[in-house]
Amino acid sequence: MSLLFQSFQPIAAIATTPSGARVLASFCQSADAVLWVPEAIAPQLADLPTDSLQVKFYSGSLREHLAALWGEHRSFVFSLATGAVVRLVAPLLQDKATDPAVVVVDAEHAISLCGGHQAGADRLTRAIALHLGIAPVLTGGSHELGLSGIDVLGVPFGWQQGNGDWTGVSAAIARREPVQVIQEAGSTLWQAHLPADHPFQFGFPEFNATVKEVLTEPKARVWISAIQRRFAPESNMPRVQWHPRVLWIGVGCERGTSQTVIDTAIRQVLQSNHLAEGAIAGVATIDLKADEVGLVAWCRDRQVPLKCYSAEALREVKVPNPSAVVEAEVGTPSVAEAAALLAAQALSEDDVMLRVPKKVARLEGEPGAVTVAIAQAEQEFIGHSGKLWLIGTGPGQLDQMTPAAQTAVSQADAVIGYGLYIDLIRPLLRPGQIIEALPITQERQRAQRAIALAQWGLTVAVVSSGDSGIYGMAGLVLEELQAKGWDGQTPEIQVFPGITALQAAASRVGTPLMHDFCAISLSDLLTPWDVIEKRLTAAAAADFVTALYNPRSQTRTQQIAIAQQIFLQHRDPQTPVAIVRSAYRPDEQIQLTTLEKLLDTPIDMLTTVLIGNQSTRAHANWMITPRGYLGKREE
Repeated sequence: MSLLFQSFQPIAAIATTPSGARVLASFCQSADAVLWVPEAIAPQLADLPTDSLQVKFYSGSLREHLAALWGEHRSFVFSLATGAVVRLVAPLLQDKATDPAVVVVDAEHAISLCGGHQAGADRLTRAIALHLGIAPVLTGGSHELGLSGIDVLGVPFGWQQGNGDWTGVSAAIARREPVQVIQEAGSTLWQAHLPADHPFQFGFPEFNATVKEVLTEPKARVWISAIQRRFAPESNMPRVQWHPRVLWIGVGCERGTSQTVIDTAIRQVLQSNHLAEGAIAGVATIDLKADEVGLVAWCRDRQVPLKCYSAEALREVKVPNPSAVVEAEVGTPSVAEAAALLAAQALSEDDVMLRVPKKVARLEGEPGAVTVAIAQAEQEFIGHSGKLWLIGTGPGQLDQMTPAAQTAVSQADAVIGYGLYIDLIRPLLRPGQIIEALPITQERQRAQRAIALAQWGLTVAVVSSGDSGIYGMAGLVLEELQAKGWDGQTPEIQVFPGITALQAAASRVGTPLMHDFCAISLSDLLTPWDVIEKRLTAAAAADFVTALYNPRSQTRTQQIAIAQQIFLQHRDPQTPVAIVRSAYRPDEQIQLTTLEKLLDTPIDMLTTVLIGNQSTRAHANWMITPRGYLGKREE
């Protein structure tokens, strides 16, 4: 299954006509979606590639069939009249927090119909549109403002929605009214990537000495905190809460303590300290409790991790309330407090403090006792594995970039690359993405940053021009992962190939690469020059058509001249040479010349030089390298 559509699974695609089925077929193949069609049109679909496409047939009413599928799928994609889809899904819709994504597709458009934000229909619509080369239709108010919906703001970071008037706050944002944001926990990365005219006011301006003027009174408020707030029902200002998962619950318990007692103890401590259950990152304890039935069941039911530490590790943690009794029993003076601190420290750069010291709870009539302590991490726990998408953007124009690569850029939580490459793919970017452009000399920093975000849990697109695996970022990212002891699985990796510079240059001048060829970079920043010279000599002597990358920079001017002299020792001076700068970009420049006149044309780091072999020839402003068919005697 492609990682691009993994977050939308399971997906059901539905078409009622042969033409509709053909529109959806390509998408279903790539997304591993089941294509449902009525039995009556089965004879007309014999041309569909059933070996790589899951086609299933339904009989009877589509309304009844859809009702049977509704609760089992996260996303629905229809090739059907929009009005018909509206009538089909209307009786099934219950709540936008739980309804699936619904997208309608025709030959020219992909329409986000229902579940645009929380169900991900807007993102799925973008992905389908890019994959099929059609236009996305998104009608949400936040989309027009260049913002992600407030009800999906924290989704990439694993935040949990609290209570509040989500519709009211969304409406205030759509009206471009000022919205106050008070963030007490969780990542602030999202703040740095807002459009310049965003409506948000951060913090409490009345207490901020840096505010030089009185800000407009906010019309809505967003709290981002581990605290559970109660909003007054009579208030006329809509408010909502996001809860970053920053609370680590340290638990110590007697053997055989029931899940009910554990649940009651945790809830009591949270409530008495006004902390939100949605802010729980996980539970931590001593490894002796790794198989404690009640504790394991509590974590399973709430889908939170259970982290277990040895007595030796816990004993090293300084806690405010050590216990000699506990130490005599399990070998460490603290379980709950020490475990909470250790778990929170794993996601924090600085030392953390206990948010709640240990509390002991019992429940009348139930066996066992529970000790609970809470520590708050600086960084939230996202709760799922990150992904690294290593993307080749091709020569520069979007129509030279593969649909899969375009879709990956659009779907990623974060996009990292050299500023020029980010600018070239800017039309693919969507509101809410983290976009980080680092200078051309900071390739290693880009790789390290991408890995750090993916290890945290984000899906990160690392973009390179051409193909990311050919003088691009893919190799560096994999090297960095290997150095960190990567297991080959987490974070997940997918490489999206792109048209390379030598392919792009070749396509602009004819068929210079029709026979054996090689590529050599003349940059000696990472490869010793004597090694480069050996490769140039070998390629020239072996009669390879040769593509020269990074031929000349402002400070490195002699390498291209040396390369010319090496090739002149093995090739005719009249050997055709193509000099292509910025292929497929607006400032593209193309010059066909010869090996002896190579240096007469301006050459820089954006130039690719193609040197023909002994059989390459120029013809009517085209460069042709014979494959050998015409010289082969027909049998």
